[in-house]
Amino acid sequence: MLQPYHLLAFILSAIVVLITTPIVKRIGLHSGRVDLPGGRKVHQQPMVRLGGVSIFLGTLVALLTVWASGGFIDAAGDALDPVAEYEIWGVTIGGLVFFLIGLLDDLFGLSAISRLVMQSVAAGLAWKVGVDIEFLTIPFFGLVQLPGLLSLPVTVVWLVGMANAINWIDGLDGLAAGVSGIAAVVMLVVSLFMNQPAAALVAAALAGGALGFLRYNFNPAQIFMGDGGAYYMGFTLAGVGVIGLVKGVTTAAVLLPYLILAVPILDMSAVILLRMRQGLSPFVADKRHLHHRLLQAGFSHRFTVLFIYALTLWVGSLALAFSGMPSGIVYALGSTALLSYTGWRALRHAR
Repeated sequence: MLQPYHLLAFILSAIVVLITTPIVKRIGLHSGRVDLPGGRKVHQQPMVRLGGVSIFLGTLVALLTVWASGGFIDAAGDALDPVAEYEIWGVTIGGLVFFLIGLLDDLFGLSAISRLVMQSVAAGLAWKVGVDIEFLTIPFFGLVQLPGLLSLPVTVVWLVGMANAINWIDGLDGLAAGVSGIAAVVMLVVSLFMNQPAAALVAAALAGGALGFLRYNFNPAQIFMGDGGAYYMGFTLAGVGVIGLVKGVTTAAVLLPYLILAVPILDMSAVILLRMRQGLSPFVADKRHLHHRLLQAGFSHRFTVLFIYALTLWVGSLALAFSGMPSGIVYALGSTALLSYTGWRALRHAR
């Protein structure tokens, strides 16, 4: 059930982002920390790419404020047991490390291999404190428990993969922030339905920060989130999926985070496969992403972003229905209608 502290976290995070983003922008302009146009980039003028600092600050301030006023809370309204606390701290501190890795890349530039190594170490430490995937759904075998250390590589691939998946879709104004915000709201609702209010609290704070950032990041953007913001949101979404959803020992629960985040997952998977089929490195940037293909098909910047929003909302509503939520089917039908309308608009435009 939604509690006042969930709303407080969402609102406080959004307010902090709204206040701090212009400050971060001024600092970035004065220090020359800007992303120059050219190449595969679609912006036409230098843009500050440190907006992730605001998203991180908003989420962290919201979480610390709620925790300082009431501490960790479980479904019964009592303090969490130590194991659950370790999981929440694993997501929070792991998010900090991923943010710092991205920030270092924004400021100084890091090689793809060095980023991947640091992210893998951070994800491994998160696994150590309980942010671990214990079950997988395998076709023809059903729900399978991962024994011992086998959980480690699966968890690391999930956490690191999602951090990079969100970073990879951060190619248009407002795209990564909007997709992450929608996914966080869906995770908030599903976590509450599954009696995981602590995980829902993290999702609420992240949703407020991501959606608040759209005030300055939606087309035409005034600032970019940079790798720091993308890595932070991707890891946090993946972490919430693990501690809030995958911990449920049912096939539906295990599949939910993959369904909610299906858009960035499928986009990243398709791009990697296409690059490898042509003998290219998976880390070489190109214009094979979904948003690039929609732009190449002649759709406008804003329509492309809104269409991918609708797609994200659609898979999120399917997750609500799949979770067994009574009203989930209603949301699924509504989002299907929205996606159908945007698809119809796209076909008319293509003609």
